[in-house]
Amino acid sequence: MRPTHCTILYLVRHAHADWTPDENRPLSKRGREDAKAVGHVLAQFPIDVIYASPYRRAYETVEPLARALGLEIKVEPDLRERALGRIQPEAFVAAVKKTWDDPMFSHPGGETNLAAQKRGLAVLNRVRNTPGQSHVVLSTHGVMLTLLLQSFDSSIGFAFWASLSMPDVYAIEFCNGGRTQIRRIW
Repeated sequence: MRPTHCTILYLVRHAHADWTPDENRPLSKRGREDAKAVGHVLAQFPIDVIYASPYRRAYETVEPLARALGLEIKVEPDLRERALGRIQPEAFVAAVKKTWDDPMFSHPGGETNLAAQKRGLAVLNRVRNTPGQSHVVLSTHGVMLTLLLQSFDSSIGFAFWASLSMPDVYAIEFCNGGRTQIRRIW
């Protein structure tokens, strides 16, 4: 019998940031405090590497963890949020729902959920198959986190996305090609 080897990916939805149309917006004061708490929680695990979306709010969410563990944050462009397109703020939730209702639909200037999921899964698979990386943090955004989890559990969708907090943390555990387990950490 071969020994069990597990890779655990900790998917982090960024902490709170005051909304502006600028995708590179920073964390709010509340978000910075929550990022410290996320760092404290995740520092309890034997983290090997930390990846983050290039957007400032995702990067800043894992900075306290990186400092505590003495790790560098590796920027991963394909962990960025799914591009929704040119949507008015008051139409945001309805616009997001439409993309969940039809994963091949995109608003003008936007990206389909299917395309975003594909690029996110490419990152996830590359990272989980990299030797020496058995406990990995991926700091991303709400839709991307939901799309990644949905690829392992088809019941996850719009309602799940709408229930996420800022921040939120889920672990996906892969053991010797066996059943994938998802659990909420935060």
